[in-house]
Amino acid sequence: MDDRQGITLIRHIMAKKPVTMPTVELALVMERIAMIGKRISRWLAVSSLGGALGYTGSSNIQGEKVKKLDQWANDVFLQEWERGYLVCSLISEEMEDPHHLASNCRESNYCLLYDPIDGSSNTDVNGALGTIFAVRRRAPEHGRGASDILAAGSSQLVAGYLVYGPSTQLVYTAGDGVDIFTLDHSVGEFILWRENVKMPPHGTAYAVNQGNAGKWHEGARKFVSYLTSRKDKRTSYSLRYSGAFASDFHRCLLEGGLYMYPGEVTEGGALKGKLRLLYEEAPLSMVAEQAGGRGSTGKGRILDIVPQSLHERHPIYIGSAEEVKLAQEFKAEG
Repeated sequence: MDDRQGITLIRHIMAKKPVTMPTVELALVMERIAMIGKRISRWLAVSSLGGALGYTGSSNIQGEKVKKLDQWANDVFLQEWERGYLVCSLISEEMEDPHHLASNCRESNYCLLYDPIDGSSNTDVNGALGTIFAVRRRAPEHGRGASDILAAGSSQLVAGYLVYGPSTQLVYTAGDGVDIFTLDHSVGEFILWRENVKMPPHGTAYAVNQGNAGKWHEGARKFVSYLTSRKDKRTSYSLRYSGAFASDFHRCLLEGGLYMYPGEVTEGGALKGKLRLLYEEAPLSMVAEQAGGRGSTGKGRILDIVPQSLHERHPIYIGSAEEVKLAQEFKAEG
């Protein structure tokens, strides 16, 4: 079978009925994201030969050491949108403040939120990596602030991610189901692989950094103990953790199961999340819900949270509906 005769990303978008954005505008935004994905995929394949591994020597807004590939990928986003339009603001894990593109601003414009390299701790060992993104509409005459972006995740227009593995895949939703595309290097296009994907309501795998268990709330430890103590086929779970959120979530999307990053108990007894709400948790929660899954803090719906800051963090339990419900029943976050 010659897969090169398949449906391209843009052709697919143009054939669908618009839900959250006008078709042409959605196509233009996704075409630019696809171009970014192609550039990152190509460079990741040879980054070890180009001196692109290791750290830059600086830290990001979260105090985390910045990998060279983090910075490079963030620059790719900035470069591509300087050449494009519709998006007038970019918010990234690698930038403390929004990056505004004054020349792109129109009466109706958009903000792109993204994690350029998800799982960057894997870059030096050829491990799983991804890119996470979401699009939100900016308020008219919004100025250079970002208060209009601090809204519940249910206001997202588009959300998705790329995973870089044996193949590069792009997953997105614009409010009308979840579609998956695979990059065909022979033609340089993302080709439709699966349409209107549905996440299984129950899975047999969970993903978590279990080495942090001593820092969790007792409820999270009891929940994981339950997952690992089952013996029958229906309730037995296997640990599958790659260290890249998008990659681990991708398994949940296709096979069912749960990704979790419990909060860590601070000295004062409060729970502190690790993953960022605006450009990690909310985008993948939109994908999860569009596929029939769920995204939760362990107490409530991720997409209902109204953030107070751009880099706000929360615990997360995301994946098949049954497992997310179970985490909440165990009161994993108290």
